[in-house]
Amino acid sequence: MKWNLRLTAANKGIWKASELQRSLAEHGLVISAGKMSGLWSGQPVSLKLKDLDVICVVLGCEIGDLLIPELGKVRRPSQQAVVQEATTGSVVVPAVVPKRRDGRSLPPM
Repeated sequence: MKWNLRLTAANKGIWKASELQRSLAEHGLVISAGKMSGLWSGQPVSLKLKDLDVICVVLGCEIGDLLIPELGKVRRPSQQAVVQEATTGSVVVPAVVPKRRDGRSLPPM
């Protein structure tokens, strides 16, 4: 998904993150400067649905204006898996290797 906040805000006449931040606060959504910067200039890592509702109300838009699907980035199964499924009737599922998010290694198995 492509995050399209800046263009949607610009279409409504909001050109600065601080303007949007004030408008959101008036509607009960208080966002820190750091999080607002992330929303404004990048792709949010996470966003609560109720916060998304407030953003849509403030900008007078729909969710489809803020989130644009990027279908070309969706991975398709490898050709080998498709061929094997067609010949054997079973799908090859790659092994899942757990990874920690904090950078530490996993205990030995």
